[in-house]
Amino acid sequence: MNRRSPPIVRRSVIFVIETIAQAGTLESSDCLVTVSPSPTLELECRGATAGLFAERNRAVVESVLRERGLTGAKVQIQDQGALELTLRARIGTALDRARGGAR
Repeated sequence: MNRRSPPIVRRSVIFVIETIAQAGTLESSDCLVTVSPSPTLELECRGATAGLFAERNRAVVESVLRERGLTGAKVQIQDQGALELTLRARIGTALDRARGGAR
């Protein structure tokens, strides 16, 4: 017998940033990410390593926003040498909090 699984139906989820939210710390090897509503992508990088990793930070922010279906947000990053994985996690948590998720 050949059984076929039912097709997977994906639903569109509208992700709306409702408020300003933060995630992270200013400790060494971490970053503090603040997100707020904006019709377009606005990115501001500050901190000890902001200049060194500005292109990487922009690429990571754009990737995370794209994964969540967002075309715009104001994202401020105070980078203290965070790894890319940490940066992704902080951006994701801040976005979840900004849409009314857990604080």
